[in-house]
Amino acid sequence: MVVNRNDDGPPVPAEGAGLPDGLVLMPGHFDAAAAAALWREITIRLEAAPPFQPTMPRTGRPFSVRMSNCGSLGWVSDRDGGYRYEACHPLTGRPWPAMPEALLDLWRLVAPAAPLPEACLVNLYAAGSRLGLHVDADEEDFGQPVVSVSLGDDAWFRIGGPGRRDPTRRVLLRSGDVLVMGGKARRCHHGIDRILAGTGRIAGLQGRCNLTLRRVRKA
Repeated sequence: MVVNRNDDGPPVPAEGAGLPDGLVLMPGHFDAAAAAALWREITIRLEAAPPFQPTMPRTGRPFSVRMSNCGSLGWVSDRDGGYRYEACHPLTGRPWPAMPEALLDLWRLVAPAAPLPEACLVNLYAAGSRLGLHVDADEEDFGQPVVSVSLGDDAWFRIGGPGRRDPTRRVLLRSGDVLVMGGKARRCHHGIDRILAGTGRIAGLQGRCNLTLRRVRKA
């Protein structure tokens, strides 16, 4: 079931309310204890693959979000090379650490027929950070979903259609929520409008952490 939230209330059905087919929200899939345990797993991986500040192609303008990765491939961006996947950290030159097993279990649950993900992008949002509307289009296989996990502060997620100027809707994402973008939603523009600072309750996590699982290459 696709669900949405009111600003201050529980989930409410949103089928037919302007959200694209294939967008599925699983509110609170990771409860407080599981979300905290997953964050601890991520902090271990961030020690091996420290967060870096990617830059935009051509302009070299820095993102407002710091990033890292885990898995066999990681998403990176810089002025000269553009958006791409690499097997090693751009600063350390070391391979990315392995994904937490909890994330692989999640993928098996929501995409049981799909090959396992190769990349988990770790986005770290401070207060004031945002991510403009974009489409995940650097993968070879668009037949597999994009699966994301929210940890820490709440955030307003915005999603539209395949065209940049298509109408958009907002969905409130809270810590422990899982969002699956498959089917038509896989090709839709989406982004993060705003981080609601101070709403997270995970020890050691200031701001918001988003974990995005992706299959990059065709099986």
